[in-house]
Amino acid sequence: MSGRESRQVAVAAATLGPWRTATAVGAVVGGAALAVDVVTGHWSMDILAGPVGLALFFFFLVGTVGGRLRATGDRRLRRWADEHPWQSALPAAGALLVLNTFALWLLGSWGLFGALFTSLLPAGVLLVVAGVVGSVKAARRS
Repeated sequence: MSGRESRQVAVAAATLGPWRTATAVGAVVGGAALAVDVVTGHWSMDILAGPVGLALFFFFLVGTVGGRLRATGDRRLRRWADEHPWQSALPAAGALLVLNTFALWLLGSWGLFGALFTSLLPAGVLLVVAGVVGSVKAARRS
């Protein structure tokens, strides 16, 4: 398989996750974080940046890890994701990196490069967690 085809399959494998549940979890976490900021009086220009970042992280975490653990969806995509756990986690980590960077940059007081470097940590954590879950699942099957 060529590099282009491999990237396309990785993006297609990312669609296997429970994205409705992930949306609900992200909304609850983001709403709770915003409520805590409002109640504790942390009023500032970037009051939305933190909760949006948390919501995005948990959205992608539940969607990606849930996709690794589900047994539904296209059998060929699941098999490819099981064989390539780190590659199949890259689209979600990349999307989190980009969306979190823009959220911090547009909603917060960060500059573009500060927002990018701040977003590297949650994207890296997501990549590691999803990759390890996929690797453990693949190891248990063999």
